[in-house]
Amino acid sequence: MEPRGYRMVVSTELNYVKACGIAERQLIEWIRDKGYDPSGLDEGRTEIAPHATLDRDSESGWKGAYSRWRMRETLSATSGTWQSTLIVRAGLEEDEGRTWVQVDIEHQPAREGDVPKRANTPNLVRSLLDALEARDAVADVAAAPVFIEAEDVDDAIEELCDSNRRMPVVIATVPYTKDPDVWSRSVVEPLFRCLHGLAVLYVLTPEAQSTFNAALEYHPVFGGGVRTYLPGLDPAWKPDAQRHPVMSRRTIEADPRRAASILAALPQRLSYRQPLPAALLSIPRQRTRLRSAPDGTDIAQLRSDKAALTSLLDEAERAEAIRVGEINDLYAELAKADQASNELRGENEELYDKVQESQRLIRFLRERLSDAGQFAVAHTAAVAADITYPKTFSELLDRLVELPGTSFTGNRKTTRALDGQSVDNWLYVAWDGLLALDHFARSAADGATSGDFLSWCKSDASSAFPFPAAKVAMRESDTVARKPKLRGERMLPVPKAVNPDGHVFMQAHLKIGGGNTIAPRLHFYDDCPRSGKVYVGYLGPHLRNTLT
Repeated sequence: MEPRGYRMVVSTELNYVKACGIAERQLIEWIRDKGYDPSGLDEGRTEIAPHATLDRDSESGWKGAYSRWRMRETLSATSGTWQSTLIVRAGLEEDEGRTWVQVDIEHQPAREGDVPKRANTPNLVRSLLDALEARDAVADVAAAPVFIEAEDVDDAIEELCDSNRRMPVVIATVPYTKDPDVWSRSVVEPLFRCLHGLAVLYVLTPEAQSTFNAALEYHPVFGGGVRTYLPGLDPAWKPDAQRHPVMSRRTIEADPRRAASILAALPQRLSYRQPLPAALLSIPRQRTRLRSAPDGTDIAQLRSDKAALTSLLDEAERAEAIRVGEINDLYAELAKADQASNELRGENEELYDKVQESQRLIRFLRERLSDAGQFAVAHTAAVAADITYPKTFSELLDRLVELPGTSFTGNRKTTRALDGQSVDNWLYVAWDGLLALDHFARSAADGATSGDFLSWCKSDASSAFPFPAAKVAMRESDTVARKPKLRGERMLPVPKAVNPDGHVFMQAHLKIGGGNTIAPRLHFYDDCPRSGKVYVGYLGPHLRNTLT
């Protein structure tokens, strides 16, 4: 079943004490606007209305600080219960001083088996976003869409490509015949009404569209349409465009309310499927504590406590039933995803074999054309021999002597360990990458190649030993480069003739595989201008980044 609750997870650069004070003031105003009495809030449970309770708990210690408020509203015996939770959590060491804020809204049906009602964006979220100056990675999460002008395009592209973002970025465009301010107020803001706290919201001005679409050649948006850019955007890979849905102007104008609901479905689902940050995951489960309210006799007090505890037990049973249902749904989704993954893996291996066979045929034909003197047709010298792939990563290491343009300086034990973890076609991809790096290094040493390895992969010069450009990354994210711990993992060994320290920052890497927790990477350093070699400092599981 699709998630029907609402969840917002943002951060703020305010410290925990300031963020907590602002959040509590906004919560009190929200409760007061509902007609409830927020006075006397303290640890434990407070009755703020005949049909509403507010639970509060907090902690401050060496594990960090958090404050949590949970309001439960049961309007009638058949209405079910609306549960609203606000959490403010001090960030961990790796959060670099950020404070996390989480808001959850969910409906718990009165009868088992009933479908929960869909939660709307609460007014509390809009006030929190403005007051806390909320952020998602480097992007501002505002309560109203922000215009992207021509001079803002580079910053917008950087935000879209940021590997640390959790939220989708939703960008609306303005038709060339429309005034941007009028279009934003009359069309975009109503369209985005269900997205506050779920996505970063932008309006692309007509003057900025051409520059933006030129930078995102495979992921454009124009003509009054809207595009949802999911995390993990790869602007250089055409197939990636299919992950980022587009809504046309015609769909929007045909039924604006339905369009708004459709547009919010994907961010809402993503907000529940995204793992929580480590700081929020470490918060203990909330356990409601009753506050004593003596009313004159011990018997009356015991009866009151019994009724309250019975109510808490009923709450716990209903919550457990909902969680069991969610877990069963997730298991069903996981089974479908595993089946689809297996099917895709088989197709991928079959296609990869066909590509390799085609490349061998191309090399054979080019050799024959070269032998016949048809150099103009052949374009480049061909390699006659078929590629014989290693059968294990241990064998791959032994055969590196065949590649004089590369030098392996990494930890061989780490690479050999891949033999016990390897799936799919990782060996083929790794060997193809090493062959390509070797050919690139020798071409560069001969002066036949200029530019970096990625440029070489995109050129005809790589046709003898091609490697997919989409699997090449020449730099890490700015966050990885700045954080000492993450950068330190990529300070990899090289000969002291290359660097007196014996290490260099190897951010260039090849994406050998994906789809599981290993996702191997090959990190390399291009020293061709000096030594004529490419140094491979690492071949193993994906090094840590901000998402791991």
